[in-house]
Amino acid sequence: MMDPGRFSGKVALVTGAGTGIGAAVSRRLVAEGAAVVLCGRREAPLRELAAELGDRAAVVAGDAAESADARAAVAEAVDRFGGLDVVVANAGGHRPGTALETGDDDWHYTLRINLDTAFVTVREALPRLMERRGSVVVVSSIAGLFAGPGVAGYVTTKHALIGLTRSLARDYGRHGVRVNAVCPGWVRTPMADEEMDALGEMHGIDREAAYALATKDVPLRRAAESDEIAAVVTFLASGDASAMTGSVVVADCGATCVDLPTLAFEPPHPEVAP
Repeated sequence: MMDPGRFSGKVALVTGAGTGIGAAVSRRLVAEGAAVVLCGRREAPLRELAAELGDRAAVVAGDAAESADARAAVAEAVDRFGGLDVVVANAGGHRPGTALETGDDDWHYTLRINLDTAFVTVREALPRLMERRGSVVVVSSIAGLFAGPGVAGYVTTKHALIGLTRSLARDYGRHGVRVNAVCPGWVRTPMADEEMDALGEMHGIDREAAYALATKDVPLRRAAESDEIAAVVTFLASGDASAMTGSVVVADCGATCVDLPTLAFEPPHPEVAP
């Protein structure tokens, strides 16, 4: 349930804020009283979102993996809104490929967009977060817990984000900073839509049928919505999760509770509409 005052007086920085989970998190933070600095490489969607959110949203277009750009985003939070309480390290992406299919450029790109963006942004924000006993939420993936096919770089970097989360939690908890990670499964975002279109092309089906195929063995039989992941992220960022740090929270519609070797034993049953 939305709490309009939960982040009253708080300031957040969200990377990868222009679309998908980042945009949904930013909307929810503002709806619950926060001011938000929207950070991303593509300025147009950031500006569009800021216009929607009003005077409690600021835009810093840049690369979260660049120290100067991350510092500029932190400075905007402090100069415009008076401080920094929350960082949501959400920026990410991938280039598909097994190890043999992944060249040096693709490997370095995936490291940079998933791992460096989180590390650099949080590193630059930590002095301000320590001042206000703030919190960090790192957006990883169930690919940080298990391996999907043909995405060696993505799986590796999403696993690394969990290590980063735990390291930060251990080192900075004594300074009052909490750091937790969220591991979504399939979420309806522009990036997932592209992957579903590719899956659909493989099987001769449309996007909705591809989502159904990709989630047919997921207990809830569906992908999550961005707003559902935003609810988990904002909970972890809030005082409601004050005893949680170093936690890895899975939000995957049940995907990772399935014991894959037992799927062959599942009896036929009629599908129930979600």
